[in-house]
Amino acid sequence: MKLHELKPSEGSRKRGIRVGRGYSAKRGNRAGRGEHGQKSRSGGNVRPGFEGGQNPIYKRLPKRGFTNPGRKTYSIVNVETLDQFDEGTEITPELLIENGVVKKENHGIKVLGNGSLNKKLTVKANKFSASAVKVIEGAGGTTEVV
Repeated sequence: MKLHELKPSEGSRKRGIRVGRGYSAKRGNRAGRGEHGQKSRSGGNVRPGFEGGQNPIYKRLPKRGFTNPGRKTYSIVNVETLDQFDEGTEITPELLIENGVVKKENHGIKVLGNGSLNKKLTVKANKFSASAVKVIEGAGGTTEVV
């Protein structure tokens, strides 16, 4: 059997009802849309969240919290992922993006101390957690804030 020989099984594909094509074709006259009103008109329907003029739920509920427009988000790299690089490598944000460890830099890269490190590395990043510094320097490497 080849791709161009594939066909749907018998009875699995039904033709849709063509509405609004006269009385003889079923669903003529008002085409299953009922009598009058907004939903019977062409293009007529209510927008999402509309409750018929009643104050909608998203307006009735209280607004809470605060979204900081100046919030900084850092791309996170764990120490265990740095173990894939060769001994003595200088790890920079550009190298991490190039190797696909992080997708994008955001406001910078932060190294966290999850996992272990068995290689001596020079790591350059925007932020380090205290545990990450401890693990990197414990393996004989150095950290440098960019």
